[in-house]
Amino acid sequence: MAQPLKVNSASEPFADLPPICAQLFEAKAKKGATFDDIAKAIGRDEVWVAALFYGQAKLSEQELAALSNYLELPHASLQAELGANWWPRRGLGPMPPTDPVLYRLYEGVLVYGNAIKAIIHEKFGDGIMSMIDCKVNIERKPDPKGDRVVLTFDGKFLPYLKW
Repeated sequence: MAQPLKVNSASEPFADLPPICAQLFEAKAKKGATFDDIAKAIGRDEVWVAALFYGQAKLSEQELAALSNYLELPHASLQAELGANWWPRRGLGPMPPTDPVLYRLYEGVLVYGNAIKAIIHEKFGDGIMSMIDCKVNIERKPDPKGDRVVLTFDGKFLPYLKW
């Protein structure tokens, strides 16, 4: 009989997460599901679902029921941990990040951040791109020199107000 996957909740990146997150990762692995599979089952995007697994998103009652059903986790347990009285604590980890993937994203903002900001101001005016009203998409693009990662942030422009 195969042993169920156990997430080492004392190790990165799980150490700072609520214990329910480890249970979500374990249930995902047991089912052999991808974030995209779960997303389709609960009616969300795969990046949003992955953020949920890291405690960065809030489920509605319907999404909670669908997640419970899909991952075969007791609804009462998920309700107690992720229900009406739980709110995400957004933002994770040390700065600068130590994980290579996260560090490269951070490095991208360090290197290109001012250029991106300048072009946003040229094209939209004085304001910001919302991370609250934002969709993130990750695609794989075949390339003879090695596959490419296409990362898209689709955020609403919010102008600074004058009063």
